Amino acid sequence: MHLIDKEFTDHPFFGSRRLSDWLAEQGFPACRSKVSRLMKVMGIEAIYPRKSLSARHPDHKIYPYLLRGLTIGHSDQVWCMDITYIRLKRGFAYLTVVMDWYSRYVISWELSMTMDKGFCTRCLNRALRKATPGIFNTDQGSQFTSNAFTQILKDSGVKISMDGKGRAFDNIMIERLWRTVKYEDVFINDYEDFYKAYQHLEKYFDFYNNERRHSSLGKKTPSEFYHRNRKDQKVPA
Repeated sequence: MHLIDKEFTDHPFFGSRRLSDWLAEQGFPACRSKVSRLMKVMGIEAIYPRKSLSARHPDHKIYPYLLRGLTIGHSDQVWCMDITYIRLKRGFAYLTVVMDWYSRYVISWELSMTMDKGFCTRCLNRALRKATPGIFNTDQGSQFTSNAFTQILKDSGVKISMDGKGRAFDNIMIERLWRTVKYEDVFINDYEDFYKAYQHLEKYFDFYNNERRHSSLGKKTPSEFYHRNRKDQKVPA
């Protein structure tokens, strides 16, 4: 799973067949069905158009994608959220973040041993205590389409947007964040356990928000860019 995670981060368009071939080349033969099963456990799928892009719940409502053709010009206009697999020396965990699309500022994050909706709703509630976006974008995963999750957004007056079916790059900003986090912290630190992972990620996200400058943000940090471009200029607690 750790090998799959690293290669998938490098080549997110690799599906189970290509990952199976790559693993064999590395001296770790695994049949395609096993790789496919592990990818499901990790919550990853190759990003190319196909009939089913994410694990949807058949009874959950799917909302339309609202970002197509939209000019995103200020902080808190659009937030996005996703889940990624985090490798540990023994086992694995799942990381979710709420990120401001315009500034790339990580508003809240949560680490969990299971991929249930509970840690996603906690992360969302923590973010909404700081500010309220106009639009909230996710994929069509069951954690985000659950009534408990979408009701929080409705009660806050937030418009719900979900990635279009077969459109893997609709949430591209947060996909770029995952690559940054993994190469700058996860892979180089090789977390010993869940507690160490939490400590490292807490330190990393503080660095990412407040010290890591982005050329695309005019060499500002995400925190600087986020607060400078908020319409109400309200600094979160």
